[in-house]
Amino acid sequence: MAMTDSTGSTWRYQWAYRQNERRQRVFREADGAWRRRDEELRRLRTLAEEFGGSADAGAGLPIELDPGETVCWVLPAARLVEVRRAAVLPAPELTVTLRPGPLRKRRPDGVRIADTGIAVITNRRLVLLGGRGRRDWAYGKLTGLAHDPCAPVTLIQVLDRRRASGLLLPSDVAADFRFKLSVAFADAIEQREVVLAQLDEALAEHTQRKPLRPPVVTPAQARLTGFVLGGARTLAVAAGVALLVPAALIVSAPSAPSAPPDSSRTEVAAAATAGLAAEPPAATSTATATASATAATSATSATAASAAATMAGSPAPSPIAAPDLCGAPTNPLGYGFCAGDPIRKPVTEVCDWLDCVPGFWDGRGYLVQCGNGSVSLAGGSPRVCGQHDGVWRTFRTLSPQPG
Repeated sequence: MAMTDSTGSTWRYQWAYRQNERRQRVFREADGAWRRRDEELRRLRTLAEEFGGSADAGAGLPIELDPGETVCWVLPAARLVEVRRAAVLPAPELTVTLRPGPLRKRRPDGVRIADTGIAVITNRRLVLLGGRGRRDWAYGKLTGLAHDPCAPVTLIQVLDRRRASGLLLPSDVAADFRFKLSVAFADAIEQREVVLAQLDEALAEHTQRKPLRPPVVTPAQARLTGFVLGGARTLAVAAGVALLVPAALIVSAPSAPSAPPDSSRTEVAAAATAGLAAEPPAATSTATATASATAATSATSATAASAAATMAGSPAPSPIAAPDLCGAPTNPLGYGFCAGDPIRKPVTEVCDWLDCVPGFWDGRGYLVQCGNGSVSLAGGSPRVCGQHDGVWRTFRTLSPQPG
């Protein structure tokens, strides 16, 4: 990175230094999250390709393997759960969950714990070796499979049992168990290539979203707003105050003097008439013009005085209040979290007021705020804010959006 702080004598160099520091910090955070996700996807891809087992892996377990059956994975702590009422589960799918949500340590309603034991995944079935006996779920007999999105519970339906049952696992291993079960089931029905294709597609999309290192800004790019502490936001507040001060001065100004009484006007008119009678005809037109101008001036003064008196007697106008953005970052664009339409086409200077994510203008959705405070234009996409702690709130505006 170019050294822009070699001379700290001007505000332009200081502005460039701060901008480069902020951009590099945002880039490092995004790049770190991207690398962690890349490593996880590649680990799953390798696991799905090499997932298998051996008959020796079941040594010491109270289980009899069928010819050609191998043990792929063993979990020593699992609980057998049964559904209290009859329910129909969705058919098993080959779609794997690559980004599971957080699972809470709880048991769903309507499910009871029936036994505790060792869970074993083989290439033919899922087995629970419990204290009260053994429970098998053969892949060839599966009619329903459901993973609870909020709890570490997996329910399974098979042809030879009426009610669904399954396993309650520790929260930290539930995601790994579900992935391995999906791969074992896909391999049993000779569809492992479908799972591998999903992982390859996810890796390709993730590679395209790799954050780019931001360009280095130079002092010549500094705006005049950078000279003010707080930047453009401070200038916007100052402009608002400048608009309020004249209004307050007008309200507090003293009233203009009232027009002369009618008696004074009568005397002035009489004097003008007497003067006109004494003048010769040649001067009559000049005196008439002068009187007309005097009358017009008096009328204008009376009108201005009347308007000033009316303004002085009227109630003071309410001060201009800053728009309520319902907790959104301060901005003059009117983008907030109140009721209104989602913002699909923000103005070009939106990133001057809000902290945009890298590649902001590549988004094809609406404006949202991520969990870490940054702003994305990919609202509505399942991958929006994936590297910034998820979606927090949606920006809205009361004015109709184009398009």
